[in-house]
Amino acid sequence: MPKILKETLQGQRPSRPPFWFMRQAGRYLPEYMELRAKAGDFLTMCYTPDFALEVTLQPLRRFDMDGAILFSDILVVPHALGQEVGFVTGHGPVLERLKTQNDIESLAYNEDRFDTHMDPVYEAVTKISQALPADKTLIGFAGAPWTVATYMIEGGSSKDFSRVKSLAYKDPEVFAFLMDNLVTATSHYLIKQIEAGADVVQVFDSWASALSAEQFKTWSIEPMKRIVNNVKAASPETPIIGFPKGVGCNYTSYIEQTGVDAVCFDHSLPLDFVRDQLQSRCVVQGGLDNAALLAGGPSMMDAAEAIVEALKRKPFVFNLGHGVIKETPPEHVAELSEYLKSVQV
Repeated sequence: MPKILKETLQGQRPSRPPFWFMRQAGRYLPEYMELRAKAGDFLTMCYTPDFALEVTLQPLRRFDMDGAILFSDILVVPHALGQEVGFVTGHGPVLERLKTQNDIESLAYNEDRFDTHMDPVYEAVTKISQALPADKTLIGFAGAPWTVATYMIEGGSSKDFSRVKSLAYKDPEVFAFLMDNLVTATSHYLIKQIEAGADVVQVFDSWASALSAEQFKTWSIEPMKRIVNNVKAASPETPIIGFPKGVGCNYTSYIEQTGVDAVCFDHSLPLDFVRDQLQSRCVVQGGLDNAALLAGGPSMMDAAEAIVEALKRKPFVFNLGHGVIKETPPEHVAELSEYLKSVQV
């Protein structure tokens, strides 16, 4: 049975656009909240294969998406490198902030230690792969080095990224050591997910828009290019999706210089730009405003239909411009999913 999501990412044009939604497994689903209460904390869910399996499958049972994305978090990578990571309800991720060169160098990548830490995640990937229906695509993922580095240096989320950008400007050699470390760890992590059963992988550069144009080349494009080369050397046929959120016209140089098979675009981009400048270069994925999904109704459907109409003539994957908002009614996701399953192109 064909996996239309994977085939589309490999450049084929199916009879309808495949779809999945970033953060499709999460707090907007009551069954997720029940399991979260049972698990006790977020990282326990990530590192318990049966919990990760269940959460990954929950949205497919409800909405029958074409893809299932591994339930995990981008911050398991710094956690596996030895940094203290926690998640505080109502606040988000909290990390033991890296303040000195010694702090950064103490997290040097060690493959055996890294894999020992990540073994439960690899086991979860295998279990999900075995449990998925034959026509569903399993998506593995990781955070891009720049985005992960922001959390490591800032100690959590940030509004201005002043600490991490200051380090990149003031001490580029120390920052380069951290980024090299993350490129190596992230490449290995993605390869291991593929070996465990992932059909495709996505790399999230959620905070790429914080970089200047020149820094974007150095700290987003170049690390991603190296990751793509490493993953393709190990698994040439596995599609790689890049998501440099919010970078506007820099999407074109990202596609051309990283070698990704597809890009996920956010909802800030005009659809004619996506069609003419991005879809002419690679497969595209996106880009419904997640607030439109939250709102539902005619405005959501009009926006979804506009995306389909603009992009349906070439391979594309329908998704959101960012993750499902936690207050989103599941009924809105159901309505959108039913529409997408009915589209013919």
